[in-house]
Amino acid sequence: MQSMSDYYSAIQLRSDRWSALREASSALSRDPQGARSEAQVKKIEGLFESLALIEAYWAFPGMQVFDHLRRQFEHKNYYDVAFAVQRITRALTTGAYRRRHIPLERDSADAEEHEDEVIQSVEARALAKPYFEVMIVDDVNEHQERWLKSNFSRMRRIEDPFHYETVVVPSLQDALIGVLFNHNIQAIVVRPGLIMESKVELPILTRYLDRAGGIDTIEALSPEDYGPELCRLIAKVRPELDAYLVTDRSVEDIAGLDLGICRRVFYNQEDFLELHLNILRGVQARYKTPFFTALVEYSKQPTGVFHAMPISRGKSISRSHWIQDMGAFYGPNIFLAETSATSGGLDSLLEPHGPIKEAQELASRAFGSKQTYFATNGTSTCNKIVVQALVRPGDIVLVDRDCHKSHHYGMVLAGAQVVYLDSYPLNEYSMYGAVPLREIKHQLLKLKAAGKLDRVRMLLLTNCTFDGIVYNVERVMEECLAIKPDLVFLWDEAWFGFARFGPTYRQRTAMNAANNLRERLRSDSHIAAYDAQQAELAGADDETLLNTRLLPPPDARVRTYATQSTHKTLTSLRQGSMIHVNDQDFKGEVEASFHEAYMTHTSTSPNYQIIASLDVGRRQVELEGFEFVQRQVEAAMSMRRAIHTHPLLKKYFKVLTAGDMIPEEHRESGLQSYYDPDQGWADIWDCWEKDEFVLDATRVTLAVGGTGWDGDTFKTDILMDKYGIQINKTSRNTVLFMTNIGTTRSSVAYLIEVLVEIAKELDELLDDASIMERRGFEKRVANLMHDLPPLPDFSRFHDAFRTDDMTSEGDIRSAFFLSYDEKNCDYLELDGSINDALDSGDDVVSAQFIIPYPPGFPILVPGQVVSKEILAFMRALDVSEIHGYRDDLGLRVFTKKALKQQAKTNAARLKLNNERHK
Repeated sequence: MQSMSDYYSAIQLRSDRWSALREASSALSRDPQGARSEAQVKKIEGLFESLALIEAYWAFPGMQVFDHLRRQFEHKNYYDVAFAVQRITRALTTGAYRRRHIPLERDSADAEEHEDEVIQSVEARALAKPYFEVMIVDDVNEHQERWLKSNFSRMRRIEDPFHYETVVVPSLQDALIGVLFNHNIQAIVVRPGLIMESKVELPILTRYLDRAGGIDTIEALSPEDYGPELCRLIAKVRPELDAYLVTDRSVEDIAGLDLGICRRVFYNQEDFLELHLNILRGVQARYKTPFFTALVEYSKQPTGVFHAMPISRGKSISRSHWIQDMGAFYGPNIFLAETSATSGGLDSLLEPHGPIKEAQELASRAFGSKQTYFATNGTSTCNKIVVQALVRPGDIVLVDRDCHKSHHYGMVLAGAQVVYLDSYPLNEYSMYGAVPLREIKHQLLKLKAAGKLDRVRMLLLTNCTFDGIVYNVERVMEECLAIKPDLVFLWDEAWFGFARFGPTYRQRTAMNAANNLRERLRSDSHIAAYDAQQAELAGADDETLLNTRLLPPPDARVRTYATQSTHKTLTSLRQGSMIHVNDQDFKGEVEASFHEAYMTHTSTSPNYQIIASLDVGRRQVELEGFEFVQRQVEAAMSMRRAIHTHPLLKKYFKVLTAGDMIPEEHRESGLQSYYDPDQGWADIWDCWEKDEFVLDATRVTLAVGGTGWDGDTFKTDILMDKYGIQINKTSRNTVLFMTNIGTTRSSVAYLIEVLVEIAKELDELLDDASIMERRGFEKRVANLMHDLPPLPDFSRFHDAFRTDDMTSEGDIRSAFFLSYDEKNCDYLELDGSINDALDSGDDVVSAQFIIPYPPGFPILVPGQVVSKEILAFMRALDVSEIHGYRDDLGLRVFTKKALKQQAKTNAARLKLNNERHK
């Protein structure tokens, strides 16, 4: 039996303990007097003991059933125990307990698993009532607990849209552990009898308490405040839940308290029917999908189609003699729901007033924004919409240099003056990390010294990066606002949409940080702290400001935008994305321009199936996002542990840890790795709360240079072609495995099997290799792991595209469009004529974006001076494609004449602008 330190989550532990109990009880029932029976009995006793601490937080099978099983075991009824445990384990695995009552008696064998989830059709499962659990928090005895449960059971009605069971816990701490442990819980009833401390002492469970935070602040509370405080604490970790407070305190006492997620307060009454109806109503509010429901209803209507979509209602397919296979593959419903109509119960994405508008409002609630907008052509378009809505020609924008190419093109469209920010390099793995806060502050202070702070409009960063580096979003925003109090933030969270629904991850999302900051700026404690810091920093130089954690002024404006690829990390059809807005000046300053930008980039014929999938995807994460994200993290952690501990895998592969991917100066917690073979699992909550950068645990970067294959070859020739394993990103010597909410433990097991097979084949290959073959292998490994070119920083914009020498911003738009005239451009060969140009002392200036894939970020942008370091990097690349570079011609650059003429044009424009300013 594995040690508890081997488990990252209590859910994994619970699942494996039940499986172990099934195997052990089954073996004992087959041979109760056998030689190993005594050992089996001891093992089962240990399993019952460990499960007893966990089962109290779940309604199925429930402590009453669990205690009955233990008594049967103590009475040596091994056959009955084995039968019941097998039923329970199967029900937990298949989810059958959600659909029906699970009989545990042996004489109910004729009711065998004919309705089990695993063999039910999709249609049958869709018709079943969704199941959830309600946690009641009250310190009651066994008789009172049965009374509470029976009263809730008696309230059930056939017409109820959902089915739920209740679980009772006694204390505030147990409730916090329970909601973080039991993903079935959708509502909490907090009664006045609860106590403070849990009687459970189990590290893997008490670890969950740390994630709730604020535990140390409640010890001074009086018992009458435990209920309201519990509602507040649950709001911090699982804000999607509903709480109902039963209290005997006066209305006046309750009115002034922060009740967190409490939907309703019940005074001095045991109105179980009203509680029951409120619980169902609360879940229904999250379950509703306005647009998906409207589209389903529309598809049922008999409709005459006289608009420009032959595929609508499937007419062009059903009447065809040649494309019937398409109709058979997709089924009829997708075509019945295909239309360009915006009436008949539907809505317009461009001017929503009906179900689309309501669906976007529900998404705003789910993701913690003030406004949310759907997009049907990906986050690339979302990025351009936000930039165009907020940035005017000539505005200065600070941009993460290795961000997604859509941002660079957005700068071109907006006419922004771009200051590129360099991320810290990870030369050993040919990838970039993220932009240190010190670098951002340094650039802002330079712009301030040059008198340009009024022109600085936006900071644009990727959170989290493709490789999983996550910013301390709240800290970045507060320190930047201390320098520029009205700075706009655009956080590209294309790969981070799931983060809202995990307590650890949520604190580093843009919307959560914006809401926290808005609340904190209004507080008296912040005003006092700001005034004290201002007095302390009076006359401070830039170095002091760079070394100080700056506080924003209380009147700073919180202006935050996040773009998310819902289709990348949550359930949505491809290109389904969202824009989340939390901007205090949106209504007064941005709304009109945002609408125009949205109209500019959004199709007048958006795909309704994508919109419906966004609506349903939002429903899913509000009701089971917590569970799915938890399982996603568990899958990635299991992968880490398996590779870290497997003796053969360690020879050729290495899982990159936080210590490998984040320099020490950015890890204040000192955490090196999420898993250590000797120490077990680290609690990541502390580093996620404090460190400047953290590593997203759901991404596993595997160094594969030890195999002698570069990342691209390993991805294509080995994983894809040989084993059918798909991945997105590689670097020169790494591959990235991304788990998602659909990743299963079986998928992880298959990957580990594949890696072991690859390692075994390499072992055999080297065992039979000649001396020269072995030397060749060692040389390839050294080339991949040690002889790596340094990653180049952004060089500079050519003077023809700059305003002055004081700061580094450049006019990327002018450079982009200057290249449209072929007379302004020439081609230089990478290993020939470009060297002569550099040796002559002339500036060589790129005329277009040069984007190697992988890694997929521009190493050159229009108007950028080509440096020797960039050329060395390009020559060392062994990737399959470099967008913007032509093998037959070389690198496209500006001619001397074009640069000279552009310099004159730029000077004249600057002179005119200065005169206007005067």
